[in-house]
Amino acid sequence: MTTIFPFRLEQALSKLYAAFSDGSLHPGCCTACAVGTICDNKDMWKHMTDAHGSLVLNYVGKVNETFGKRFYGYLPSELLQIEGVFLRACGYELPISRGSMKPTDPQGDEVMFNGMRAVIHYLCELDGVEDVMDIQQQFLSATAEKRALSDV
Repeated sequence: MTTIFPFRLEQALSKLYAAFSDGSLHPGCCTACAVGTICDNKDMWKHMTDAHGSLVLNYVGKVNETFGKRFYGYLPSELLQIEGVFLRACGYELPISRGSMKPTDPQGDEVMFNGMRAVIHYLCELDGVEDVMDIQQQFLSATAEKRALSDV
């Protein structure tokens, strides 16, 4: 059973998986966080808001959003939402400031997995695709398909 994903989702999943696998995913770095990774390790997205982890578009973000500008397939507001999902799942209090809560080991395997898992779930939601990391659902579907084929 193969699933065809929208191009932006496929690209984002590939980039996130590669960054997670090679250990370059980092929530505290604007070029190595979830959105930085999706944006080919560029930091242009951070100019769409005034604070890391904020979900509020600033003037630059609003102008780009109004004109329908997309970055790697995503609107500025979607990028901020993706980053917010990632940071919250990693244990950050948003928006990030000097006194906000942060994980003790921001690049720990469990922290990174939780962040990536949450982002993948959100990206799938954005594109109306079944969550690719929902293993239980995949096993149930595969088992039902196998049963249907054996009944033939």
